[in-house]
Amino acid sequence: MNRLLLTILLAVLPLSVQAQGLVAGISQDQIQITSNYAGSDVVVFGDVQQQTDNSENAPVGKPDVVVVVRGQAADMAVRRKAHVAGVWVNSTKITLNDIPAYYFAASTRPLSQIASVQTLKLYQIGAANVQPQGTSTTNSVKAEPFRRALIAERKRDRLYLEAPHGVEFLGTTLFRAHVPIPAGAPTGQYTVEVYVIRDGQVLDVQSTPFFVDQIGLERDLHHFAFHWPLTYGLVTMLMALLFGWLSSAIFRQT
Repeated sequence: MNRLLLTILLAVLPLSVQAQGLVAGISQDQIQITSNYAGSDVVVFGDVQQQTDNSENAPVGKPDVVVVVRGQAADMAVRRKAHVAGVWVNSTKITLNDIPAYYFAASTRPLSQIASVQTLKLYQIGAANVQPQGTSTTNSVKAEPFRRALIAERKRDRLYLEAPHGVEFLGTTLFRAHVPIPAGAPTGQYTVEVYVIRDGQVLDVQSTPFFVDQIGLERDLHHFAFHWPLTYGLVTMLMALLFGWLSSAIFRQT
């Protein structure tokens, strides 16, 4: 529900507010993952026309620009550990539905100085404000600690990142931001959202997709493993037995 509301807001916002003349783009629309992939980045760039005060015909200053990148949404299970009979075991499990597997937010200055907490939560700007579309429980209070735990884990894995000064202006209107795509980034469709914010209000937004995908042998093996898991398991087991037998035969001869 939260994701649907955000999508509707992004669709109607440019029609309901005074546009800033935002034009944005990305350096590449596809990142290919191979066996030696060690990470890459996407450059988000654009231009924001400077607004003027009609009464005095003078510029009112640069707006703030926030770049948000969301990875492919996925269902993620979070388990709580419990201490039972001296042993830590999994107890409660809650699944968070359709939550971004990757998240990055860059801005011209810290988000707390750009907009109110309510605005940031409404547009899910900032890692702490990322919300799943649903959960396996109807008790939102019960699910909240699991959501925070998932965000903390993704931050440790460097899959949820923030750059408070990651958007830089190259002149009066031109801006640029570097989006890191780490080696462990999940594959799928990513969405780049560029927000123009002035005086705490979102004035314009633009959304652009790009794709992270595996190619070559890695893609074939991934497809084989996930679409025919039983066959994949049997083949790998037979290969392990074969290589074990060959190694044993070679050592016996030497």
